[in-house]
Amino acid sequence: MTSMSITVNKYTSKVLGVIKEKFDLKDKAAALDKFADMYGEEFVEKEVKEEVVQEIIDSCETHIKKHGHRKMNIKELDKLCGLE
Repeated sequence: MTSMSITVNKYTSKVLGVIKEKFDLKDKAAALDKFADMYGEEFVEKEVKEEVVQEIIDSCETHIKKHGHRKMNIKELDKLCGLE
């Protein structure tokens, strides 16, 4: 966490106050974090935690051990999706 002091205009302060109340947050700094969490990906991609990547790799390896590299035909896919 980085500490910084910022000055915002009246409207921004009001928006942060509404977000703070809506999500029952501790303060406007937490509201700003929430706002960035909600809309930040439109501007900057979030970093993926190494644990999440490892979890996905493990899941894929487990799936391949269980099912191999078998391909699904269109009929099986339709059945899986509830279209059959």
